[in-house]
Amino acid sequence: MSLPELIRDPAAWQRRCIASRDAGTRIALVPTMGYLHEGHLSLMHEARRRADEGGRPGLALATIFVNPAQFGPGEDLARYPRDLEGDLAKCGRAGIDIVLAPDDPSAIYPEGFQTWVDVEQVSKGLCGDRRPGHFRGVATVVAKLFGLSRPHVALFGDKDWQQFQVLRRMAADLDMGVEVVGMPIIREPDGLAMSSRNAYLSAEERQRAVAISRALGDAQRRAGQGERDPGRLASAVREAIEAAGLRIDYVDLAHPETLRAVERAVPGTRLLVAAFLGRTRLIDNVALP
Repeated sequence: MSLPELIRDPAAWQRRCIASRDAGTRIALVPTMGYLHEGHLSLMHEARRRADEGGRPGLALATIFVNPAQFGPGEDLARYPRDLEGDLAKCGRAGIDIVLAPDDPSAIYPEGFQTWVDVEQVSKGLCGDRRPGHFRGVATVVAKLFGLSRPHVALFGDKDWQQFQVLRRMAADLDMGVEVVGMPIIREPDGLAMSSRNAYLSAEERQRAVAISRALGDAQRRAGQGERDPGRLASAVREAIEAAGLRIDYVDLAHPETLRAVERAVPGTRLLVAAFLGRTRLIDNVALP
């Protein structure tokens, strides 16, 4: 296994990407905040496959940047886990060619930066209400990464379902020419959705965290048996998660694309959860059958 090339300077990265695209190379991009797990690596393997789709070797890219613009006051920016050396090794095993990892946030947000991307409707509700400004920060940094990287396709995980819909809408509305692809949630053997923030959990909290995925699975089964009332489904999920000692942030059923509340849990409705274990905020979601 060889390590991917590491570029620190966004301007050098952009020159490389523009030259590659102008030469006819297909580019696939995986933006991350690092501390990679198997969920990230599934995106990278798919990026490798999609980069090479045209019958000639393409360019599979990843970025590692803990984006301060998507963290609010009192959130975990300072303690967000970081492991660049380990991340580069994982990127190499997943087939990534080049990694952009800026030395400092000022490389992305230089002095005088004042332009922000706000996807108005899809960013409302759910995490958008609980984390004001979060999706503005996400959309802005991804718009910058698209401009720097010139990808044909970019891959994101379905665990952050609202984020995926925000970025899909942004790319479509602004005619960015990037195919935004969502990839299935990768779970631990007991069902817990993989997340970099799982590293915050104590052993005892880790055992209780699985209540989220179990409650979502039970709701899927109830929907499969004919339950269509959003209130009853949400109440059952809430009760199961609270019984395990977690503090609910939200349990909502929403249209999968608009994320508006639904009056009936039809097939494809997205059931989304956010809950706290101590200071750690965990999110998960499923599609109803």
